[in-house]
Amino acid sequence: MDEGELLAERFEESRGRLRAVAYRMLGSLSEADDAVQDAWLRVSRAGTDGVENLDGWLTTVVARVCLNVLRSREQRREGPLETRMPDPVVDREEGTDPEHEALLADSVGLALLVVLETLAPAERLAFVLHDMFAVPFEDIAPMIERTPVAARQLASRARRRVRGQAPAPDPDLGRQRDVVNAFFAAARDGDFEALVSVLDPGVVLRSDGGIARARHTVVITGARTVAEQAVTFGRLSPHARPALINGAAGVVVASRGRPLSIMAFTVTGGKVVAIDVLSDPERLARLDLASLADDPRNPPPARTPEATREPRAGRPQAGRPQADDRPGVWGRPHAAGREAAGRRPAGGWDRPRAAGREAAGRRPAGGGGVRGCGVSGVSG
Repeated sequence: MDEGELLAERFEESRGRLRAVAYRMLGSLSEADDAVQDAWLRVSRAGTDGVENLDGWLTTVVARVCLNVLRSREQRREGPLETRMPDPVVDREEGTDPEHEALLADSVGLALLVVLETLAPAERLAFVLHDMFAVPFEDIAPMIERTPVAARQLASRARRRVRGQAPAPDPDLGRQRDVVNAFFAAARDGDFEALVSVLDPGVVLRSDGGIARARHTVVITGARTVAEQAVTFGRLSPHARPALINGAAGVVVASRGRPLSIMAFTVTGGKVVAIDVLSDPERLARLDLASLADDPRNPPPARTPEATREPRAGRPQAGRPQADDRPGVWGRPHAAGREAAGRRPAGGWDRPRAAGREAAGRRPAGGGGVRGCGVSGVSG
């Protein structure tokens, strides 16, 4: 075996780890694959003369390629940083695809990747390489043209932001699923207080609708604000299919076999601390979701025992079939069907039903909920 064949073999052995580095650096599956391929072209041309640590050298090459991509993104960005959801890694609820295991090592949840998107390129590289792949700061420093001390400071600053905004999820996947099921059961029944009880007071809901659904790109914070949106549009529940999103409990929202959005939940301490939603149709189309959405073995989330009780008088019945069963934004039916049923509230469908909340004594100060949220991306 000549040197070129040996290098190709070693590169293929390292491909999974290199792709994991690139995915954490870029948050994009396609760009991660491109970065690894670009790295191979550079490595094959350069050869390995003088290279003592081949694995470390390959990691350095991939990291430099990713750093260039991040800097290019930063230069192209003209306005303030908007919510950009990284590409999710979606698996069936039964378990993670072996091909995804390297990508998802070290609990790389979607919420963590969202926070990484807010870091400067040098911060992201220092944090990812050191904290996730144990690369020494002495090796990181030349990549970002800083001293090892400065590289350490960058990683420390990134670490504080990650810990504050992306807490580690509960390790018990079954417990995560119980909390997510309770969320959808409460939303389906319109049980506002039950919904608030499963949300952390500081919960953040981030949604990326892309160009096609730009009005769905929002960030909502606070348990009661998030709960109002979910209660108002609780008809999402029948269209939600359980899945693993980056190794954590989540759902794929689908209607008639067509994936409409992905919802990733971060459950910490038995509470939902983050909900990250991707409803960009262009990006959803690039993900392999059709079989999961169509699979009859993958039904909507089960009702919890509490959800099977008779509804209280006056409670909004988000889960009851209506005249038009096509889902709209957040899974609500189209306006035509609701009008036919005589249920169209004043002011349209993009705000909570104020009268119902006033009667229950729960109207928030300043009026209704967040207008035009529509974060689930469910549309007919």
